Amino acid sequence: MRDLLVAAIVFGILPMIFKYPHYGVLLWSWIGYMNPHMLGWGFAANFPFALVVGAVTIAASIISRKKLRFFWTPTMGWLFLFSVWMLITTFFSLQSEASWVQFEKVIKIQLIIYITLWVMHDREKIHSLVWVIVLSFAYYGIKGGIFTLLSGGGSHVLGPPGGFWQGNTEIGLALVMILPLVWYLYLNTAKLWIRNGLLISMFLLPIAVLGTQSRCAILAIFPISLFLWMKSRKKLVLFITMLLFIPILLAFMPQTWHDRMDTMKDHEADASAMGRIQAWSFAYDMALERPLVGGGFEAFTAENYERFSPGLVEYGTGIYHDVHSIYFEVLGEHGFVGLAIYLILGFSAWRIANKIIKLCKSSDQNKWASDLASMIQVSFIGYAVGGAFLGLAYVDLIYHLLAILILVLRIVESENKPKYYKAP
Repeated sequence: MRDLLVAAIVFGILPMIFKYPHYGVLLWSWIGYMNPHMLGWGFAANFPFALVVGAVTIAASIISRKKLRFFWTPTMGWLFLFSVWMLITTFFSLQSEASWVQFEKVIKIQLIIYITLWVMHDREKIHSLVWVIVLSFAYYGIKGGIFTLLSGGGSHVLGPPGGFWQGNTEIGLALVMILPLVWYLYLNTAKLWIRNGLLISMFLLPIAVLGTQSRCAILAIFPISLFLWMKSRKKLVLFITMLLFIPILLAFMPQTWHDRMDTMKDHEADASAMGRIQAWSFAYDMALERPLVGGGFEAFTAENYERFSPGLVEYGTGIYHDVHSIYFEVLGEHGFVGLAIYLILGFSAWRIANKIIKLCKSSDQNKWASDLASMIQVSFIGYAVGGAFLGLAYVDLIYHLLAILILVLRIVESENKPKYYKAP
């Protein structure tokens, strides 16, 4: 039944994409973030919905090119350069076959991001995309929060099966990143019943984060709580909520949860932490040997460990580990040049958000843009902190948030300079 429902929704919307290409971005995002087809037990689990939607969206964008507003910005240039650099490092990869498979996955994501920049050109479309992202992850967060309360926090909360966010650590980071977006929607939603639902989700999502038992997500949730308070228009409400909520919630979690969190105090006694340090050391060693192009996608292999860091496992855990850091992932796979481009992208995104906030500081009409830019900054903080311990450098969510910032700045600047507007 679920399979038929997902298929009916997807194939029912597909024809509409040719008239409204942004529907394709929304539909692709829903499939990519929520993975609804994996919740069934029949044909839908193996049907390439994302591929079909992506292909139709690209075709619709080409057909509708006269109606769409293509533009270019320096940040988009850096994003394009990063895509090109990943192509170059794939050509020089140490494990060519595996690298090309991963490059194909990554470039498909990047392509949808470019399509997003092309077709989501007004506030309503951007707002719809934020709703799709939030609801897709909130489904697992709300369910996970209820599950954590009912089970006493004794079991892991997991994400959508099949995809980037399946594991407990991955979904934990995703929930941390959407919390600020939920607050943005709350600030910019008029209907009371929807606002109440968003408040309930603001209560359940942090519970789900704790329920993931992900130490990375726990580390990330504290700085985003601080920045969420600093960036919000309603500081008193948030302060009182966090002041009362956090101690009660921590006291609610079982002893097994506290025991797991205590392992962060002694990383040398924790095999997982030592495995991360081992992988980071290897990534640095490989980048020193190949500073321009790194090892290429999927470079964290036993063969490469032996080649670039012989004997490394003697002081590690005795096991070859995959990378667990967005920074060392990019460094190891794309060299120092790739890491520099990646960091410039993050810095550029932060500057765009600051510019939006500055432009909208005295504008009631564009208060939504200031709220959104501020909350995406908070999401970036969560990603920067949690991502330091997770290999999620190429996930679609962070690039979608970057695209949203670029689009919001374009809207704000066009309204402020209607006669002499120049693309940011």
